[in-house]
Amino acid sequence: MTGGRRRRGCRRRASGERGSASVLMAGVMGVVVLLSCAAMVVAGYVVAAHRARAAADLAAVSGAVAFARGEDACRQAGRSAADNDARMLSCSQVGDQIDYVVTVRVGFPVRGHLAGLPRRAESVAHAGSAG
Repeated sequence: MTGGRRRRGCRRRASGERGSASVLMAGVMGVVVLLSCAAMVVAGYVVAAHRARAAADLAAVSGAVAFARGEDACRQAGRSAADNDARMLSCSQVGDQIDYVVTVRVGFPVRGHLAGLPRRAESVAHAGSAG
């Protein structure tokens, strides 16, 4: 008889907790989805920062090469930035044909940004013969 009572007691406890695993799993899945979304936003900013750095480097080098050839450095840097889906924010050249530095600042749009966070990643690069 005591064996029967134990079974009955276990059944009562189990039936009182029915569905609790579903609620727990729903909470865990909510946390997983939230962390995944946060990781995607962070990854978007990291990718945009890397692409902005690459676009700035390429724009500065192409501007320096154009300046060495006697062409307009900033116009060429702007074209290079645009070819890399970036926007040139500023450009300056200092020096003469022998000793010069071209400085370019570009912005690259961030996809999947959140309100209150920057819409673009920016980078600055320098290129030229001065060192």
